[in-house]
Amino acid sequence: MVFGLHCDPSLDVGRLGLREGPLTGAADSLFVRLGGKGGHTSRPHLTEDLTFALGKLITELPAILSRRLDPRAGVSPVWGMVRAGAAANVIPGRGTLAGTVRMLDAVAWADAEHIVRTLVGQIVAPYGVSAEVTYQRGVPPVVNDADATAVLAGAVERVLGVHGHVSTTQSPGGEDFGWYLDRIPGSMARLGTRTPGGATYDLHRGQPAGGRARDRHRRAGARRGRRGGADRLSGQRLYSFW
Repeated sequence: MVFGLHCDPSLDVGRLGLREGPLTGAADSLFVRLGGKGGHTSRPHLTEDLTFALGKLITELPAILSRRLDPRAGVSPVWGMVRAGAAANVIPGRGTLAGTVRMLDAVAWADAEHIVRTLVGQIVAPYGVSAEVTYQRGVPPVVNDADATAVLAGAVERVLGVHGHVSTTQSPGGEDFGWYLDRIPGSMARLGTRTPGGATYDLHRGQPAGGRARDRHRRAGARRGRRGGADRLSGQRLYSFW
């Protein structure tokens, strides 16, 4: 078995979030480069209006995916970067979009790349521009094994008591720990890092907690790790990643 921890700023220090089954989502990266005949904004009919095509792609791809994939899969394409042009009165000849495609379901993940590539071409075709799609498959969902999660729960209770773990929800965030669980039964927990009574911060925003709180959650995680690593189940060797 294999075990892992991921910090969670929505949980107090001294708490771990546990969940059987899916814990995270699949996460892919998407890059689209459009090319076309640029020109002056006073004569868009003489161009292949690439900026307009970019706008359609930004809005239409998420909308169409919501009808092409099972809504229970929670497919979420979100753009993080848009680049095109350098002047207000010039339609550019090149533009780029980049973002992520996330989903909660491994079945939808298997189909997503083909569908996205097809839709990009269909969306921009009426505008006469070309589209080069780079779709990078990222990580599968983390799906926690029930027996491994029970081992984790027992380790937490022996170190932190019966209130040391709480139920947690599935997140669309990606986690490469999912590749381990494709091969080996295991479980990932969420390690509380919030200062009790303090503000709740989102992941990767930073938390101005004092050193004492940070030390507490590190010690709690280390103790749980040692306890979990010392356990044995049916003579199998257990691996822990922190």
